[in-house]
Amino acid sequence: IAFSKPFARLSPDETADFVAEIGWDGIECPVRAKAGQIAPERVEEDLPKMVEALKKRGKEVVIVTTEITKVDPLAEKILRTTARLGIKKYRLGFTKYAKDKPIPDTVQEVGAALKEISALNRELGLQGGWQNHSGVDYVGAPIWDLWMMMRDLDPKTIGVCFDIGHATLEGGLS
Repeated sequence: IAFSKPFARLSPDETADFVAEIGWDGIECPVRAKAGQIAPERVEEDLPKMVEALKKRGKEVVIVTTEITKVDPLAEKILRTTARLGIKKYRLGFTKYAKDKPIPDTVQEVGAALKEISALNRELGLQGGWQNHSGVDYVGAPIWDLWMMMRDLDPKTIGVCFDIGHATLEGGLS
């Protein structure tokens, strides 16, 4: 599969044709406001169209990328729609450290939010993944943040979408 962000302006049918022509099995579809293919508030209308367009060509949405960092009404709408369509995995959003707050406090707050997300994932049969990003202000850039936030959570409900490129930057240049 491939991340459809680079061709996010294509319609569901154009996306499905492109995916079929290239020979991929499916896509990772961004359901987010920033660099998204599906607007979060339109997920109930537009994600089923993408799933159906791909299905007609023997392809699938394997994973969705979101901006979800806590359970709220929009996050529930996205996750319930994703689950209803049979998409079992999604990528979480990211969080940055606040310059006026101690790092341990932020890690604890994000960890508490992940615990709530994990519980919703269990209910819906989903698995969320936190992608590490490089940079001094990204929570999870140093991977020990991820361990601290997730060590007591069920890996069937919350995991890591480990990005070796970001890890190399973080470990070598940050």
